[in-house]
Amino acid sequence: MDSIMPVDPNQNMAVSLALAGLAFVVTLIIGRPIVTFLRMRKAAKQVRIDGPETHFVKTGTPTMGGVMVAASVVLITLVFNTAGRLSMLLPVGVLLAAAILGAMDDRQSLLGGARQGGMAARLKMLWLTLFALVAAIILHAPFPYGLGLSSVYLPFIGRYDIGILYVPIAGLAIIAMANAVNFTDGLDTLAAGTAAIAFVAYAIIAYRQGQLGVVTFCLTMTGALMGFLWFNAHPAQVIMGDTGSLAIGASLAVAAFMTGQWLLLPVVGAVFVAEALSVMLQVGYFKLTKRRYGEGRRLFKMAPLHHHFEMLGWSETQVTMRFWMLAMMAGIIGVAMALVQF
Repeated sequence: MDSIMPVDPNQNMAVSLALAGLAFVVTLIIGRPIVTFLRMRKAAKQVRIDGPETHFVKTGTPTMGGVMVAASVVLITLVFNTAGRLSMLLPVGVLLAAAILGAMDDRQSLLGGARQGGMAARLKMLWLTLFALVAAIILHAPFPYGLGLSSVYLPFIGRYDIGILYVPIAGLAIIAMANAVNFTDGLDTLAAGTAAIAFVAYAIIAYRQGQLGVVTFCLTMTGALMGFLWFNAHPAQVIMGDTGSLAIGASLAVAAFMTGQWLLLPVVGAVFVAEALSVMLQVGYFKLTKRRYGEGRRLFKMAPLHHHFEMLGWSETQVTMRFWMLAMMAGIIGVAMALVQF
């Protein structure tokens, strides 16, 4: 079946931008009843007791709002971006699978599973690893079973084939980015805003690489995330939860690998990387000092990183806006590195 999207890159970009607007409108339309439904079902966020005191007012805010992003993107992608572009079933499939996993985790946390923490961490990681490996195998498998990808583009140097190593690297990147966005989801608009910036950056990169379907997918994600921000603007009416964060991070990583410019993912997603690293360093340093001194010590006042700055006296809005600025600069640098060809 022929694609209903234009084959000319410029026309495809124009239509994709229009679809971003459509995704925004669709998310606004379905968002209100979803927020109302979540409130009626008492799908309320439970704020961590050891978190910043300013977050206590968030108790009772509906979670699982990421479902509106997933629903909007899946609908628009299936209608406009899969005919003649069957490869787009991969990022949208990963998005849907991770959203379902996140929703199960959110639901269990609401029901008091794993001591109010949701799904057991090992079980959640097992499922996420399974999804990531399946996606990685499809990315690498030769036609017609997969996309036949096996190379890495080194900025300023060139493209190199890494063979079967592509699979574990892709799998680890998908898992890492899903968890990194999950760590970032702690302040109103922080995760959704920085993710929207990252998807715009990869839409530009995909346009440069001639990956028209990825362009459309990334811009559709951007529009849906902007629609979600309408309800997530401070003070948030709804929070995305794992339903949104796992899905956003995993699908961003898949889109990055489809462009071939996946080595730039830590650059474009620098805020996500910093958030994840802050948690890893905090936990590692605490355990190390506890073994050595008998008492655990901390590198940061609180992890993830955005809480550290809150504890320093920054307001929630200041943290969010400044992290948005950093995300924009990271996206610009990532796009600039992708545009350099040798």
